[in-house]
Amino acid sequence: MGCLTLNASYEPLTIVPVRRALRLIIDQKAEALEVDESRRFRSERFSYATPVVIRLARFVHVPRRFRRHVTNTFMFARDRYACQYCGRHRRALGHREFLTRDHLLPMCRGGTNSWSNVTTACTRCNHKKANRTPQEARMKLLSQPTEPNHVELVWAVRGVTAIQAKYIATFYGRDVVRALRGE
Repeated sequence: MGCLTLNASYEPLTIVPVRRALRLIIDQKAEALEVDESRRFRSERFSYATPVVIRLARFVHVPRRFRRHVTNTFMFARDRYACQYCGRHRRALGHREFLTRDHLLPMCRGGTNSWSNVTTACTRCNHKKANRTPQEARMKLLSQPTEPNHVELVWAVRGVTAIQAKYIATFYGRDVVRALRGE
């Protein structure tokens, strides 16, 4: 489990390893907002509860406008780890089946690696579609691929606890937390 790190403005920044969070607290570069008293770190003279959420003492400037390249990790998270043709989740895939990147307009026909042209497909559906568009292959997409927003990209691949989700919801709203959980 990691520790949610908030900017001085309470903006969620990232999840850091617990040891890194402890170091920031000890160096007085951060304060613990939420801790897990049941798990403690001990030294010869001190005992610290495991930090779950910390807030940086100084504001860190984060550029707002940036675009993430399409990676399988982010694409699979955007598509909830399910084939966008047959709907099977990665846990339901059979032996020697896995999730792949499918190009709606194949690369050999001028397609690109853009968010709106790629989707998650299981190997069976990807082979069935081959070098055709979904319409030509008579396959229907379960959802239209779009570029996820900044928050979804950053948090979709990270598991957050209920306590950490509360801080994300405070800054970005409950709708974002529901979207991250697939509700």
